[in-house]
Amino acid sequence: MTAVKNEGSGAEVEKKEDLVTITIDDIEVSVPKGTLVIRAAELIGVEIPRFCDHPLLDPVGACRQCMVEIPDMGNGRGMPKPQASCTITVMPGMKVKTQLTSPQAEKAQHGVMELLLINHPLDCPICDKGGECPLQNQALSHGNGESRYDGVKRVYPKPINLSSQVLLDRERCVLCARCTRFSEQIAGDPFIKLMDRGAWQQVNISEEQPLESYWSGNTIQICPVGALTSAAYRFRSRPFDLVSVPSIAEHDSSGSAIRVDYRRSTVMRRLAGDDPEVNEEWISDKDRFAFRYGRGEDRLTQPLVRDGDQLREASWPEAIDAAVAGLKKAGSSVGVLPGGRLTTEDAYGYSKFARTVIGTNDIDYRARPYSAEEAEFLAAAVAGTGLGVTFTDLENASAVLMAGFEPEDEGGVVFLRLRKANRKNGLTSFQIASHLSDGARKIGATLIPTVPGAEAEALANPATEAGAVELDEKSVIIVGERLARSPGALTAALDLSARTGARLAWIPRRAGERGAVETGCLPNLLPGGRPVTDPSARVDTATAWESDSLPTLTGRSAEEIFAAAAGGDVAALLVGGIQPSDFRDPALVKNGLENAGFVVSLETRTSAVTERADVVLPVGLLEERAGSFVNWEGRNRAFDVVIKKPNTMSDLRVLAALADGLGHDLGVRTIDEARAELAELGPWEGQRAKAPELVEGRGAHGSGSGPFSDPNTAVLSTWRLHIDDARAIDGEPHLAATARTPVARLSARTAEAAGIGDMVVVSTSRGSVSFPTEIVDDMPAGVIWLPTRAPGLALSDHLAVSSGEVVRIEGVTR
Repeated sequence: MTAVKNEGSGAEVEKKEDLVTITIDDIEVSVPKGTLVIRAAELIGVEIPRFCDHPLLDPVGACRQCMVEIPDMGNGRGMPKPQASCTITVMPGMKVKTQLTSPQAEKAQHGVMELLLINHPLDCPICDKGGECPLQNQALSHGNGESRYDGVKRVYPKPINLSSQVLLDRERCVLCARCTRFSEQIAGDPFIKLMDRGAWQQVNISEEQPLESYWSGNTIQICPVGALTSAAYRFRSRPFDLVSVPSIAEHDSSGSAIRVDYRRSTVMRRLAGDDPEVNEEWISDKDRFAFRYGRGEDRLTQPLVRDGDQLREASWPEAIDAAVAGLKKAGSSVGVLPGGRLTTEDAYGYSKFARTVIGTNDIDYRARPYSAEEAEFLAAAVAGTGLGVTFTDLENASAVLMAGFEPEDEGGVVFLRLRKANRKNGLTSFQIASHLSDGARKIGATLIPTVPGAEAEALANPATEAGAVELDEKSVIIVGERLARSPGALTAALDLSARTGARLAWIPRRAGERGAVETGCLPNLLPGGRPVTDPSARVDTATAWESDSLPTLTGRSAEEIFAAAAGGDVAALLVGGIQPSDFRDPALVKNGLENAGFVVSLETRTSAVTERADVVLPVGLLEERAGSFVNWEGRNRAFDVVIKKPNTMSDLRVLAALADGLGHDLGVRTIDEARAELAELGPWEGQRAKAPELVEGRGAHGSGSGPFSDPNTAVLSTWRLHIDDARAIDGEPHLAATARTPVARLSARTAEAAGIGDMVVVSTSRGSVSFPTEIVDDMPAGVIWLPTRAPGLALSDHLAVSSGEVVRIEGVTR
């Protein structure tokens, strides 16, 4: 037998000298050095029972259930008693006997099982794990037929709230330490640990730090006995009542594999899927628990048509006719705003509809702060480039430099891979930021202190106090979507990549952003990275679309479209899933919606957009439609319908109906047709769009005094926390309660100069917000960090500013 390992994009066969040959149950097997005996047994189809063992956690030998007999260690001498196969690595010539061939191993396994069941309650009928429980299964396959124990079982008050989301029934715990090892090794959150000794040892909340983790739900899934349960799912269903469907998570750009379990057309829970190339076996709590957002009273199920000052329910034909009439009157003076949460197929529908039906390049998916430079960067470095830097590349990188990117809040499982790389391979990473974020600290990153807005200078010559940052071809430069707000920073990142050979990865926050770029939902791009201004690119696209011609002028950005609508220069707006509060200035968006001649909204729920729309066309939730996302790697992540509901419409299907009414054939009505057209178009092979010209950043990026002499002004640094007031967590009170306490971070020097104590008031000409303060020593003076969307304190609503802008800071007078 030969073993094959994968490294990067290539594969190589292990050399014979790197293989170890052992005998398991009289069967020879050759495996790589360092392989655990329990893994070697799996390769020949022998399943050794286990509880504590997990392939992604360090071996610990806590439960002792995986006992095997080792009559020969390879040196002619055997082990005197059974050993835990999850902690012993293979040795040349080793002989192993599992429970299949060794009465001694079988007896040891039966004895361990009997010991575990002494105190374990027989509450399988009410336990959430009942029906999918490894202890239940192995008690039947590797346990005695009846118990000899006639004493009183240990009991505890139950359950303990480890957090608002995770509950602990201590009497069920078998002390496998899976949960504590996950929290320490994978998540880096020491929120639970084993306490006490002997018979009273138990899992409980860490004394040093309460449970506060974006990843706590994974402990529920890997718990082998139902000791950890979800407050949202507890007692809601039984595993054998559920129908399971594989799918893809929609809350970040990682494209994590998940399993969706539903009963009676209602999703009951989500679990992490097993995908070694992407999320391995982990997902964030948001991906796991945030799926009830479409169950509230605000769910749209019927089309709405404006009748005077009110919206009334209408039939689909009436609503389509009303939308067609308004769009027909507007002609080509229509702004198309699809948003960054759509599937790739729906985004493609918006892109094609704008060009072939409306005849405009006024289309922009970016419902967030952005810049003109970003559109050029996306055209030059992202669109049509295919699979680029991968999760595996991050794990094997020699160094990672992050700019405009917080790995844990904005990157999903990117954070877990970087942490794994640091822990396993000693990854060196750097963060260009105002301060070292919580996620960056957990991956062992070093700070390059930078005043927001000066990232271009920091990228031009990245250096820490210890000296210059060395990058090479195995290094990766990660740029987040926030870097677009810093003048010249994206261009500087491209230049740094070209100079050092380091590969560049753009990691947006939303799941649909990369797909929107690939399908041409930008004013300067057609699908596949084709420049709007390139005649050959337009001809190529028009030929595939069987269109006579396409608009030639670069369109307007989203903010420009809303500004034009507010001034009466846009006759109609076609709006997908966006919210005014997603933009830097929600007032501009609302003004544009209110002053546009006609507004058509495609939405799942009522919103600030639907309230101002003339026609509202309801579309299905993600679980009710099929499609795909393109994750940040450029990897296609397809998924099928989870729950089939009649008369559920996708954005693509609605757009096709609108096109019919306007006298055009969109040419695509189903996801299969959209995928076929996208595949036919493929990536652009002509001349790529030029990278943007370098624009000098402002201010010093060191830990100096900041750019302003007034001590009561500061440069704003901000990003969205993983769990904030997003509408995606509506209906999830347990998850929302795990959000981290919002604070304002600033240096002691800044606080002292501005006379700020425990609270700070941050203001602009638009309004003010107040936050508790947290002093951070490594922040440059004259900088303040605030969370972008703390509940009730969204910066866009109160201040209308984004990162790099100047705000006023003052202490609270008591």
